[in-house]
Amino acid sequence: MSTKSREREQARRREEKWDRHVAQLRAKRQRTWSIVGVVVALVVIGVAVWWALAATQDPGTDPGGDTGAAASGEHTLPPASAAEGRDWTTTLTTSAGDLTLTLDGAVAPQAVASFVSLAESGYFDGTSCHRLTTSGIYVLQCGDPTGTGTGDPGYKFGPVENAPTDDVYPAGTVAMARQGGDADSMGSQFFLVYEDSTIPSDAAGGYTVFGTITSGLDVVQAVADAGTQDGSGDGSPATPVTIEGVETQ
Repeated sequence: MSTKSREREQARRREEKWDRHVAQLRAKRQRTWSIVGVVVALVVIGVAVWWALAATQDPGTDPGGDTGAAASGEHTLPPASAAEGRDWTTTLTTSAGDLTLTLDGAVAPQAVASFVSLAESGYFDGTSCHRLTTSGIYVLQCGDPTGTGTGDPGYKFGPVENAPTDDVYPAGTVAMARQGGDADSMGSQFFLVYEDSTIPSDAAGGYTVFGTITSGLDVVQAVADAGTQDGSGDGSPATPVTIEGVETQ
């Protein structure tokens, strides 16, 4: 082989070696970016899971769970004066039976004003009572249009009104749900106490008691007797409860 031929062959081999080197670098970069993409995706998923868990309430002690993560339409919080400082008679027509509530606009004016305003707008119509607790505390929770425990009317309010000083919520109590430790996180979710319950206060205090069940407590008790769908002490009621309409006067 002539000198020129050897030089051309050597040049060709160097070029092939360089091409292989470049290809290896590209492959390495692609693997690196793939790993980075997977890590970023895992971080995003991890953050989402963390937020979801952070919004979950302690099922053993907290009847709250009004996280406000999703709203059903935009409503405006009425002034507390709209409760007129008087009692309101409210009829809840539900798929499980009718309930009559007396709401006390004198002791919990902001909660009553909010509830009455939402009821009169039809906000509660067609919504489900999404949560039943049968261990530790004894409540049926309603008022979330999403049926998930994360819905609100597009606003939140506080502070806590008319919470019991001894943390005891007698059977028949109607109270506002809220996030644990946040007195200004009330929205539309409320709970019906069907058996005397001791619910410990947290950093935000107790829970706003704004009414009593004057008729139909047996309806709630029958729902509780049927238990939850999965048999646990905290979950969706086995007997579905849908609020078909609310009348206030």
